[in-house]
Amino acid sequence: TLDPVGDNSTPTYNVIDQGYEPFLYRNRAGEVIGRVCDGWDRVDDRTVELEVRDGVTFHSGNDCTASDVAFSINRANDPETSDVAAVIGNIDEAEAVDEGTVRVHLNAAVPVIFRNLGAFGRVTEQSWIEDDAVNVDEDMNGTGPFELVEYQEDEFVEYERFDDYWGEEPAVESAVINARDEDGARVSELEAGESDVITAVPPDEVANINGQDGLTAEAVPSIRTIFLIMNDAFEPFDDPDFRRAMNFAVDTEAVIESQLEGFANRTSQPTLEGHVGHADDVDPYPHDPDEAERLVEQSGYAGADITIDVPTGRYVGGVDVAESYAGQIDELDNVSCDFERRDFITLVGEIFATEEADDGTIVSDQEAAPPFFLIGWGVPTLDADYAMADWFKREGVSSQTSDEQIQTLLAEADNILDADERVETLQEANRRAHEQAFWLFSHQQFSIAGINEEVDWEPREDEDILVEEMSPA
Repeated sequence: TLDPVGDNSTPTYNVIDQGYEPFLYRNRAGEVIGRVCDGWDRVDDRTVELEVRDGVTFHSGNDCTASDVAFSINRANDPETSDVAAVIGNIDEAEAVDEGTVRVHLNAAVPVIFRNLGAFGRVTEQSWIEDDAVNVDEDMNGTGPFELVEYQEDEFVEYERFDDYWGEEPAVESAVINARDEDGARVSELEAGESDVITAVPPDEVANINGQDGLTAEAVPSIRTIFLIMNDAFEPFDDPDFRRAMNFAVDTEAVIESQLEGFANRTSQPTLEGHVGHADDVDPYPHDPDEAERLVEQSGYAGADITIDVPTGRYVGGVDVAESYAGQIDELDNVSCDFERRDFITLVGEIFATEEADDGTIVSDQEAAPPFFLIGWGVPTLDADYAMADWFKREGVSSQTSDEQIQTLLAEADNILDADERVETLQEANRRAHEQAFWLFSHQQFSIAGINEEVDWEPREDEDILVEEMSPA
């Protein structure tokens, strides 16, 4: 979809963000910067204000107003319309208080609200969205530096430079983004000169690409963590001893070296090192098959037969990692394990399935998701709240655990404005996630891009791909 709130995934953002813009943004160091809004301030604990930049124009030719920005925030916050409603921040309502000011009323303090507004939701023109003749899934009308030329679903999106863009004119006049979910197809197109930049280069292709004239492969640690969720709605994953056993059973260091060519960092908790709320005192589980077998016996699930569901064509070496983990677990004397390749979109649909709770709250439908699956999660806010909210909060739309303690900690952090106190609370939530082994903790993914040296561009740690940052070399 081209709807800027119709999907919350990095590949979608990297398509639509050529034409749509967020309210705020972040620089390559992760600091909040202006975008459509060039001013932001907290009025009180539950109120913030945004100042809309002068001279911003939609591709339709109409001016962007505070009313459009307020409408866009409210649309992003509407769970019936938006896939980012659960993560944009506990917003009550946004309103335009004058021609250039938007006031956002919050239901909680939401300490990371400005980071969230730089990551989730995009500015749209209210009258255009509300026009019955418009198909927002297949057309675009943003404020960004490029405007849509043609869109073929699952095939390509073509852009040309928007001459009335408010910011600096891009060096690139036009761009095509192609959909290629097969690793070999992407690499072949780079080698043939049919693509200038490709994403998710397989680690074993890095040396090959770097060995060819005019091509380079560049890798940077990303904001994405790769992990395997053990859904506690199913046996044997309802037992913490069995979940701990799975962490002891795998040799992640060996998998990183053999399957990822060293392009990864081990993880021990949901939040990456360097991000707000990471607990530095939590170490990864060591590889200890004997302890794994002991814990399986202790759990009462000796003889369990389990399967890892893994999406194809999405994560760097994801299938190879899942296959390796399945093999290592299968080597235990008291557990059998296999893996199954899954279509990414189908699998995500199951993981993010929701239902209405007795109190009317929309919550994750845990039983719709697989018992054991590999997934990745990018954290553009660089904060533990987003790293954990969707997966652990009661109202998280992909929560696969019913742990009340971690839910309480995350709810408390949502109302703590004191930075040190909030960090301590988030660290405690990470410790709880590790100790209860809700996930099989794997690794921090590296972003590996293949680049034609005629293009001057460096991959970002936040995985964003903006054509406006590219230029002829």
